Amino acid sequence: MTSQFLYNRREFITLLGGAAAAWPLAALAQTATPVIGFLGGGSPGAFAHLAAAFRRGLAENGYVEGENVAIEYRSADNQLDRLPTLAADLVRRQVAVIVATGGPASAFAAKAASKTIPIVFIVGDDPVKLGLVGSLARPSGNLTGINFFIAELAAKRLELLRELVPQAARVAVFVDPTNATTTESTLRDVEVAAPAIGLQAQVFNVTTSREIDAAFATLTRKRIDALFVAAGSFFADRRVQLVLLATRHAIPATYPFRGFVEVGGLISYGASLTDAYRELGAYAGRILKGAKPADLPVVQSTKFELVINAQAARVLGLTVPPSLLARADEVIE
Repeated sequence: MTSQFLYNRREFITLLGGAAAAWPLAALAQTATPVIGFLGGGSPGAFAHLAAAFRRGLAENGYVEGENVAIEYRSADNQLDRLPTLAADLVRRQVAVIVATGGPASAFAAKAASKTIPIVFIVGDDPVKLGLVGSLARPSGNLTGINFFIAELAAKRLELLRELVPQAARVAVFVDPTNATTTESTLRDVEVAAPAIGLQAQVFNVTTSREIDAAFATLTRKRIDALFVAAGSFFADRRVQLVLLATRHAIPATYPFRGFVEVGGLISYGASLTDAYRELGAYAGRILKGAKPADLPVVQSTKFELVINAQAARVLGLTVPPSLLARADEVIE
C-alpha cells in the first residue's frame, strides 16, 4: 500500500510539474501580440499622415501600436515590381493580417502571396472590376477593403478646373504608366470628359523627377493652359515638386487629394484619404478581433473634399468664382 501511495504521489507531482511548465506557454500563446503587415507602394514619408489615420482606426477597435499590436512596415518606394517580394516576406513572418496600400498593385501582390492570411486593401478603382473580390457586399475569399473612388472622379475634376479657368482650351494630363490600372481608368474617363466640355487633352507619361521637369518644359513651350495630375503614390511623393513647377510656370493645376493643396497647389477634388485610412484601420482591428474578410463588405467612400488654395489662385492671377467658393469644403488662405 505504501509503495502504491508513493507511486501515485510521484505521478501526481510529475503531472503537476508538467502543467506548471505548460501553463506559461499556453498563457503566452493566448496573449501573444498580433502583428499587422503594412504593405505600401510609395515612400513611407509621403504617407506618414495616412499611416497615422490608419492607427487611429485601429485604436477605435482597441489596438494600439506598441502596446497590444505590432506593425511591420514594408514600402516599395514607387518600385512596384518589388511588391511581390515584400508581400512574400510578410507572409513568411506569419502576420495576422496584411494591409495593402498604395493602389491595386499592392493588393494583387498580397493576394498572390497568400490565400489564407486576411488582407485588407485600399484602392481607388472598383475592386470588383479589378478582380480583387467577387462582390462588394460579399467579398468572399480572404480579401476585403476600402474603395475610395479616384479614377471615377476624373470628369468632375476637369469640370471644376474648367469652371476655375474658363478660358482654358488645352489641358495636360500627367499619368504614371507603371501604375497601369489607375492610368487606364483615368485616361478612359478623361478621353470622354475633356471633349465634352471643350478641352483638348494631351497625355504625358512621367515616372521620374527628371521626366516631370521635362514635361513642364514642354507645357511651357506648347503653351498648355492647364494641368490635370492623376492619382498614384508616385505623384503623391512628388507633390512638392509638382506644385512648385506649376507655380513657377504659372500653370493652373488640379490634383487628386488635399495634400497637394496643403503644400501650395491650386485645387483638389477627391475622397478624403484620411477618412479612408481610418476606415482601413478599423477593418484591420475588426479582423484581429476575429471577423472574417468574407463577412465584411467593401466600404465605399462617402466623404469627398473640394479644397481650394486662395493664395495660389491669386499668384496665378485667377479669380475664384463665388459659386465655386461656396461649394468648397475648405478654402486655404
